[in-house]
Amino acid sequence: MRINPGYGVNFSKTIAVYNFLEYSCRQHCLLQPMVIIELYPKFFFSRNPIPKPFKNPNFNPRNIVQFSHQPITTHPNRGIIFREKVLYLEKLKVNPEKAFRQNPTLRTCPLRTLKSVEQCLSSIGIHRTEMGRILDMFPALLTCEPHNDIYPLLDFLLNEVRIPYHDVQKSILRCPRLLVSSVENRLRPVLCFLRGLGFVGPHSLTCQTTLLLVSSVEDTLLPKVEFLMGLGLTRVEVSNMVVRSPGLLTLSVANNLGPKVEFFLNEMKGDVAELKRFPQYFCFSLEKRIKPRYAELVRLGLEIPLQEMLRVSDGEFDSRLFELRLRELEGRLE
Repeated sequence: MRINPGYGVNFSKTIAVYNFLEYSCRQHCLLQPMVIIELYPKFFFSRNPIPKPFKNPNFNPRNIVQFSHQPITTHPNRGIIFREKVLYLEKLKVNPEKAFRQNPTLRTCPLRTLKSVEQCLSSIGIHRTEMGRILDMFPALLTCEPHNDIYPLLDFLLNEVRIPYHDVQKSILRCPRLLVSSVENRLRPVLCFLRGLGFVGPHSLTCQTTLLLVSSVEDTLLPKVEFLMGLGLTRVEVSNMVVRSPGLLTLSVANNLGPKVEFFLNEMKGDVAELKRFPQYFCFSLEKRIKPRYAELVRLGLEIPLQEMLRVSDGEFDSRLFELRLRELEGRLE
């Protein structure tokens, strides 16, 4: 594919994404040319300026023809090179001491290695400030090879999970651990499990729920499903619950699901069928919302559906109680 420089294309982003698309073509050899073109953000072929989040005025296209690590060369003054890397990390808001301690390879890798990672992440719309937070969280990314370590993730999110291009950065910002998770050993098996659980069609994963992909099927996801089925729910009923409230799969059985079920069944004398209708119950704080509001209902001798009790704000809840109390008094006067 040839790109006409007369169309105002930002080469820092175009070259980065073009390299990724070349990678994607090799991974998906059956893709037709038009499919590849569709993966490009539309602004690459527009006469309009590129949106601000994707601007990188300091980028020099001659410095990055492709993202690959060059052989390490010796330098007469290693101290200067080390200092340059420290300053670079500080500008990114990455803790140098933590980074060098957790990733010793940083001491010997060239500075261009770090910059290639920055340019790769920048090409998908991740701002420098957000990038610093991610790299400080996972210093191993600083010396990764984008072609081998980041492109496979982007390819997976775009072509298998079917996340729209403009939402890929949102997925990564919401769950940076995606960048250090193996596609083959973790992400793809979890995707298969989630699809079998019902995350397909209108309930397919989005940039809001791709954080589920970093979970362990055996240690994290299955225990939640088994716990809910242990309440007498069928697998289909559990599937309907988790696709309506995906946050269920991120909660601890011991510290969250268990105590909330116990309070609901033993204290509130509730019916499991009501949990099936309103699975969002588990996403509310037991101590800060569920217990206080239920206690207020008991004090006033009132009953309202679980959904009405929890979903509204504190002000709306108080107004609802006032209305119910007023109706009760009016009924007595009649």
